[in-house]
Amino acid sequence: MSQLKKITGQDCVKILCNKFSFQVKRQKGSHIILKKETPDGTIGTVVPNHKELKIGTLRGILRLAKIEEEKFVKFQ
Repeated sequence: MSQLKKITGQDCVKILCNKFSFQVKRQKGSHIILKKETPDGTIGTVVPNHKELKIGTLRGILRLAKIEEEKFVKFQ
């Protein structure tokens, strides 16, 4: 099982943008909306800009982004 760590919302956005080719589309309040174009269509996820993301929240973000936890842990 992967060992996800609690990280900030900004760190999560940086990893998703720099390592997984997502782009920030907009922000509404503390929620940052990210999108990525793929041959299969558009993938999107929402990252709350909080000081600390709980593990369950981070798993939900990765599920929406269609990223396996093991791949994300490499960049934490």
